[in-house]
Amino acid sequence: MTVHEFNVEMTCTGCSGAVERVLGKLKEKVEKVEIDLDNKKVFVTSSMAADELLETIKKTGKETSYVGVKN
Repeated sequence: MTVHEFNVEMTCTGCSGAVERVLGKLKEKVEKVEIDLDNKKVFVTSSMAADELLETIKKTGKETSYVGVKN
């Protein structure tokens, strides 16, 4: 499993909740989702490719960019 870091334009818990919901639909493909609302960062522990995760998060309508793999 890899931890991927994304910048997501989130302003409230409604925004972060939307991110959690779309990633939650991936079920067993996503092990863990951590959201840092203050810094507008999302950390996803998953076996999926970064571009697949990016497209999934973008379904929220929030501006999203991939930062890289978190060590």
